Amino acid sequence: MPIREPELALVFGLVSSKRVLVTGGAGFIPSNFIRHLLANTPYEVISLDALTYAGNVENLADVMSHERLSFVHGDIRDADLVRDVAAEVDVIVNAAAESHVEKSILEGGSEFVRTNVEGTQILLDAIRDAPVERFILISSSEVYGTAERDPMDEEHPLNPRSPYAATKAGADRLAYAYWVTYELPIVIVRPFNNYGPRQHPEKVVPRFITQALEGRPLTIHGDGHASRDWLYVDDDAEAIEAIIETPIDRVAGQVLNVATGVDISVGRIAELVLDVLGKPSSLKTHVPERPGQVDRHIGSTEKIERLTGWRARTSFEEGLERTVAWYREHASWWRGILAPV
Repeated sequence: MPIREPELALVFGLVSSKRVLVTGGAGFIPSNFIRHLLANTPYEVISLDALTYAGNVENLADVMSHERLSFVHGDIRDADLVRDVAAEVDVIVNAAAESHVEKSILEGGSEFVRTNVEGTQILLDAIRDAPVERFILISSSEVYGTAERDPMDEEHPLNPRSPYAATKAGADRLAYAYWVTYELPIVIVRPFNNYGPRQHPEKVVPRFITQALEGRPLTIHGDGHASRDWLYVDDDAEAIEAIIETPIDRVAGQVLNVATGVDISVGRIAELVLDVLGKPSSLKTHVPERPGQVDRHIGSTEKIERLTGWRARTSFEEGLERTVAWYREHASWWRGILAPV
C-alpha cells in the first residue's frame, strides 16, 4: 500500500489519539481541513486523493512533510485500496467529489455518479468490514435546490437541480440508508457555499477575484440575483472538527447544515470584489443564465449549534479580504491552473 507511515510523536504533550482519513485531501475544502487538523489537534491524518483536475497536490505543499500527515495517491473507487486504508483509521471524512456544476451540465453525470455515488458506496462497504468510530460524509447544500422556505433546515425537501447536485443527494441518502440498515456511525454534513484560499478558479468567488486582478470582465450569470449562504472555509474546517469531537451518540444518523444564516447575491459579490481591489464597476458583464440555476440558498444553523456548539465566526467581508489577499499573493498558483494545456 503506497502510504508513508507517520513517525510516533508526542504532540501537545499527548500521543495522537485518532487516525483520520480525509478523502479528496488535495481538494479545496479537505486540504484546508487537513491543515486545520494538523495545526489544532494531535490527530494523525491520511490524505487519499486521485489528483484529478480538482485535486492539486500543491494545496498541501506546505504541510506534506508534516510528521503526522501521510499521503496516498489513489481513487476511492479502488475497492481494494480503500479497504486497506480504511482498516487502519478511526475516523473517515469523505470529501472526495466531482464538484464542477457546469461540467456536470455540459458533459452529463456519468463521472459524477462514479465518484460521488459509487465511491461513497465503496467506502461505506469498507467500514462494514472494518468498523470505524465515525464516518462523516461531506454532502452539499446543493441537494436542497432552490429554497422553498428560509432559512433551510435539515428537513427541507431535497430538490437537486443539476447532475452534480443529484449525485450528491444520492450519496447523501445512501449514507443515511447505511446508518438505518447497518447501524453504522454515519454523520451527513451539508456545507453551504464555501470560499477562501486555494479554491479552484472555476468557482464564482475566485473567478471574480482572478478576473478582476487581470482586469478582465467579471462574468455574472443572468441578472446576478441568485443568492447563497457563503461560508469561509476555515469555519467549515472548525465545524467538521467539532463533529469529530462531539460524542457519537449525539450525531450518529444526523444531517447537519454548516452555514452562516446570511445570504448574499452573486451580483453583490462581484461589487464587493471590485471594491476591495479598487476596480471599476464597468467590469461587471452579464452572460446567459446557466441551466438548473438555484435562486436562493440560506441555511439554518440551529441544529449544528445545538448538537456540537459550533457556529461560524467569519463575516463575509472579513473572509473576502483574506481570500483576495491570498489570490493576489499567489498569482502563480491560479495562473498555472488557468493556463491552456
